[in-house]
Amino acid sequence: MFHIIDLVKTALSEDLGQGDITCHCLIPDHTIGKAQIIAKEEIILGGIDIAALVFHTLDPEITIEKCFNDGERISASEVIAILKGNLTDLLTGERVALNFLQHLSGIATLTHRFVDAVKDYKTKILDTRKTTPGMRTLEKYAVRVGGGNNHRFGLSDGFLIKDNHIRACGGITQALQRAKSNTPFTLKIEVEVKSLEEVEEALEAGAEIVMLDNMNLDSIEAAVSLIDKRAVIEVSGGVTLENVKEIARTGVDYISVGALTHSARAVDISMELMEAVS
Repeated sequence: MFHIIDLVKTALSEDLGQGDITCHCLIPDHTIGKAQIIAKEEIILGGIDIAALVFHTLDPEITIEKCFNDGERISASEVIAILKGNLTDLLTGERVALNFLQHLSGIATLTHRFVDAVKDYKTKILDTRKTTPGMRTLEKYAVRVGGGNNHRFGLSDGFLIKDNHIRACGGITQALQRAKSNTPFTLKIEVEVKSLEEVEEALEAGAEIVMLDNMNLDSIEAAVSLIDKRAVIEVSGGVTLENVKEIARTGVDYISVGALTHSARAVDISMELMEAVS
């Protein structure tokens, strides 16, 4: 929570600089305003409490009536929240609050589309560590809000042997041997593979999770058959809304999608002033 508060303060400081000169010149100090935040397209809401935190950081007296909660579907033109308080503070916080809300709702909305595409299968949708620096906590929260699941939060959260680790160790077998001799038994070891030969080597060396990296559909199907439930299967690389359903149909356990956090479009949300009273 302290990290998020600091993030909001940093965003406000970045935008405010020495102050909002437009508001201070145009609006009397004690003017009270009422505004509404509106969805301009259909979205899955994410980050409403972060938007509220922006306004409350500027003025704890601002009241916020939430019409929806994170994770709920909102249609175009529906009111997300109604705000009331010092008008200068409302307008000063508008852009920063909307930046958080549009970005996190964009992630939640895109995640929901992926989750919905595989709803008929056992496969779970995962995020990755391809996040905006400093925003990982919030972006991974938005993935969960959209119905997805979090992969590792950071490097200390799980054992994942990738291609460069394998090169550094001299091969998959060597990397797994080192991992098993230095890892607590409570941690599962995941290995990234790029071919069916590497799948077989990873299984023989004792991998508990096999990540099929950038394999085509035929290779994924062959790998699922080869693994035959001897390990958990994750697919990563080249996953889109157009092919995610076909990948899920092969029977894999997880599909990780970097685009959830690094390429989600900010959705269209606006704040409109309803009244102002000096």
